[in-house]
Amino acid sequence: MTQIDVSRFGRVAVIYGGTSAEREVSLESGQAVLDALNAAGVDAIGIDLAEGLSVLLEASFDRAFIALHGRGGEDGCLQGALELIGKPYTGSGVMASAIAMDKITTKQIWKAKGLPTPTFMSCPSDAAVETVLKNVGVPAMVKPAREGSSIGMSRVDRAEDLPVALASARDFDGDVLVEAFVSGREFTVAILGERALPVIGLSTPHRFFDYEAKYKAEDTRYRIPSGLDESLEKEIQSLSLAAYQAIGCEGWGRVDLMLDAQNQPWLLEVNTIPGMTSHSLVPMAAKSVGIDFQALVLEILEQSL
Repeated sequence: MTQIDVSRFGRVAVIYGGTSAEREVSLESGQAVLDALNAAGVDAIGIDLAEGLSVLLEASFDRAFIALHGRGGEDGCLQGALELIGKPYTGSGVMASAIAMDKITTKQIWKAKGLPTPTFMSCPSDAAVETVLKNVGVPAMVKPAREGSSIGMSRVDRAEDLPVALASARDFDGDVLVEAFVSGREFTVAILGERALPVIGLSTPHRFFDYEAKYKAEDTRYRIPSGLDESLEKEIQSLSLAAYQAIGCEGWGRVDLMLDAQNQPWLLEVNTIPGMTSHSLVPMAAKSVGIDFQALVLEILEQSL
């Protein structure tokens, strides 16, 4: 990577924290980004949006590095606020952020474009359990439509457990996604600019890659190289980039997918502001191609110029 003139960035606000269910992860991501920027000589400050937009309006900065996960930061709201006050920012724009945060809308777009994603249905509060079982069946994954980090998610293997899983997901969102469970291997692909980074294989003894497995467990395993043959790795990278671009994402992000027993990939979701913690996958993928954490942060920030 060529040397970056950090003076071009002006003062950078790292926006993190907030009030979403992913606040704690966001605080960790934001602090890591802030430390990396300061170490690189960037004039960077941290802004915790827990106090609301007034903090943002009162601060003096030239551009923003968004490290605010979940609602309010990853769903287009913060992007819209920054657009209104004329501040450039990292990552996807308003519409792509809003779409990616909504798992149901994302999958509807993928389906319309012929991209492979597991059978699914939207399950608002008045949806009948019998209809869900008929259209999707079990085993299934039950997810709040607009949450990240696997918050509120459940795997359902028996029909009688579905009502409890739906109720749990509705604690976080009035609309719920029910998706056919894909038995196989889980992978993730980080996107940086217009390129897909090496595929990372994920494995956990948990029933699925839940919040605990993502951020706290020491028995989660990450495979990079992924162990896939070269042609399948390239196929998954190409599919992930197509899925990311189909909903208008830009800058950086991450696409999660499953590979079934027949090596058929199935797209699950897109994350437009992935974690930047010690357990995070985008820094891991970047490191595998020689991009250290500081260089990664600077490359993401440079895309806001």
